[in-house]
Amino acid sequence: MPELPEMETLRRDLDREVGGKRVKTTEVTGRTAMGAVPKKQLIERLDGVKVSGADRRGLILTLKLDSGELLVLDIREGGHLRKTTPKEEVAKGTQVVISFTQGGQLRMVDTTGKMKIWVATPDELLEQEPILTQLGLDPVVEPISWTTFGHLLLSRAQPIKSFLMDPTAVVGIGPIYSDEIIWQAGLRHDRESNRLTSQEMRRLYRALVETLHDGAKHRGTTLGEDGYYDLAGKPGGFQEYLEVYERAGKACSRCRGTITKVKFAKANLFMCPDCQV
Repeated sequence: MPELPEMETLRRDLDREVGGKRVKTTEVTGRTAMGAVPKKQLIERLDGVKVSGADRRGLILTLKLDSGELLVLDIREGGHLRKTTPKEEVAKGTQVVISFTQGGQLRMVDTTGKMKIWVATPDELLEQEPILTQLGLDPVVEPISWTTFGHLLLSRAQPIKSFLMDPTAVVGIGPIYSDEIIWQAGLRHDRESNRLTSQEMRRLYRALVETLHDGAKHRGTTLGEDGYYDLAGKPGGFQEYLEVYERAGKACSRCRGTITKVKFAKANLFMCPDCQV
């Protein structure tokens, strides 16, 4: 599942490639991507509207329309977005094709049946996705101070792995980036958030900000053929910089210890038991 750097990469691409374009036609070729809006209503509400820009709320992407509504794109559980020309071959699993008056298309591809797309007003979106009213810090969008982050750590009694993956604390962090952040900070995953020293809080804060920004700089992480791809269908590059995730049995680049896979909260995580304390 894509995490914050991947979704931020898509948001930036959408803002650049689709922002300012007017919808000519909308074709719905599948039924699995419809979400809360019937097919006919989706087509009608997109007819002739202009996309003024792209936004991101947590891991949900939205296109701002000049009608005052939002085109909501939820690809967290499956699916890809593609900016193409009309002549390009239509990929298997293409559910929705939006054609623009200036040429070019935005295609929503989903073979999992889990992607959702719908049109809503900003208020309707908050009613339909109440988690959006409870989102925590978004370090990629809004700079945060280490003191703000430290106060948040102290206000919760969670293992730092759970803290990082809690969207009401920090948005958009999943198994990949949480493992990388914790390794960069040199901490164990099961250390309690409210028991860290001031120095450890600073290390975790620095690791959080740097890892997420580096992930976005390298356009996300792509693991496996079914992994994340950007708007042009290209893989990310951050997988080349992963230090621990899915590197069990390999040497730690910091201490030369052995990266280990361990169970935590019914899932696997990756760490170096020698230098994460």
